[in-house]
Amino acid sequence: MSTITNPVATAEAEERARAVKLMVFDVDGILTDGRLYLTDSGEEMKAFHTLDGQGLKMLRDSGVEIAILTARQSRVVARRAAELGITHLRQGAADKRAGFAELLAECNVQAGNAGYIGDDLVDLPVLIRSAFSASVPEAPEAVRSRVHYVTHAAGGHGAAREVCEFILRAQGRFEQALARYLE
Repeated sequence: MSTITNPVATAEAEERARAVKLMVFDVDGILTDGRLYLTDSGEEMKAFHTLDGQGLKMLRDSGVEIAILTARQSRVVARRAAELGITHLRQGAADKRAGFAELLAECNVQAGNAGYIGDDLVDLPVLIRSAFSASVPEAPEAVRSRVHYVTHAAGGHGAAREVCEFILRAQGRFEQALARYLE
């Protein structure tokens, strides 16, 4: 019997999620809602959801390495990564395939044990090379049709948390992750 309650999730997605040792997250449209707030003074603002941050920490604490891969460069992203204890960060990665390869080497993980969640066409080179790939409902059809899992939650509104919990459940580690909050 499957431990996954999401009716969109397939047995294949669950099996692929079981193998994940490194989960890589895009930023804009995944950890944020994809909107960019730019001020007249040149400042950039992004909104991150605390539920997503907690999910990333739970997944990391379960033994899965966490990384961020984004084409944009932002001090805000570096700050958020530091707050969450994420040390594997690639910003300004115009070539996401190369950035993904760097992260795999840095973490000593094969693509067959890596997952990625992204939301746009620039993410496809990584999505199609990952053992487990996910996206969000707002992503273009060309992306959604090529991933193993599409979240119910929107980007920046719990999608990353949903994927983290999906992986934890697939790996049989969700109850263990939850237990520390029930003591």
